Amino acid sequence: MHLPHLTFLRSFEASARHMSFTNAAVELNCTQSAVSNHVRSLEDFIGRPLFVRHPRSLSLTDVGEAYLPSVRHALQEIDRATQSLIAQTHKREVVVSCPISLAAYWLPEVIRGFSEAHPGIDLTVHGTIWTDVEENVSDISISINHVDDITPDLTRLWAEDLTVLCAPDYRVKGEPVTRPEQLYDAGLIHILGRLEYWKLMTRALDLAEIDLNAGPSTSATNLALEMAVQGLGCVAAPRSLAHNYLARGLLVEPFGVRVDSPWVYCLRVKEKSVTPTVKLFLEWLRTAAKAQDDWMRQA
Repeated sequence: MHLPHLTFLRSFEASARHMSFTNAAVELNCTQSAVSNHVRSLEDFIGRPLFVRHPRSLSLTDVGEAYLPSVRHALQEIDRATQSLIAQTHKREVVVSCPISLAAYWLPEVIRGFSEAHPGIDLTVHGTIWTDVEENVSDISISINHVDDITPDLTRLWAEDLTVLCAPDYRVKGEPVTRPEQLYDAGLIHILGRLEYWKLMTRALDLAEIDLNAGPSTSATNLALEMAVQGLGCVAAPRSLAHNYLARGLLVEPFGVRVDSPWVYCLRVKEKSVTPTVKLFLEWLRTAAKAQDDWMRQA
């Protein structure tokens, strides 16, 4: 649809507000003749005069009076929409998606430190299970990936390992858990989608023909750890997620045997949204991940 140039409309609105081509030109940062030509071009487009040109002043024609409110409203809407987009671009906000398990036990401490250092930045965290949130929702995505499926756009956060955990007072046939062979009679807690955790651990503990099907199951690692805290059995889980439980004495590692995990946490950044604020949190996140990796290697 053929419409008048936006510049013509802005010159008309400013001239009508000031009732002066000269003052409108000052506001629009152009020459008086340019504004006059813009208005003349708009009048030619419409086929009707918008101003009565007096020797030293202007006045609107009836057509100009009727046309002005709609033009002014349209220009205000354009200005508001533009300012809104600019404000969103410069908004000091970071949106992160992260698996529920890691979001519950590692990310809050990272965010607390960041918020204390940068109180003017708002962070939103989307907790995920199995898959990420809808594409383009998050500036930064943390996911758990099998080592064989790590693509070039993913960065591993730290080297992960697995361990067996149970409550300090958990008993098998009345005895505390101290020997791997007790797992034959212990309750085993399973994490759906990560059933190879127990296979890897029983292999490392040199246990054969153990029943890996019996026992409670859950889709979330944090729930599996809570089940272990409640004395429902032993769980094979990533040590990074057990860090807080171990530090508080809620869980123990009865055997001290660890194996490399085939599932690791990875970082992805939406390239189009790397604002200075996102970059700032990204650097903080990487520093925290480096500290976690150091702990994993030393503990």
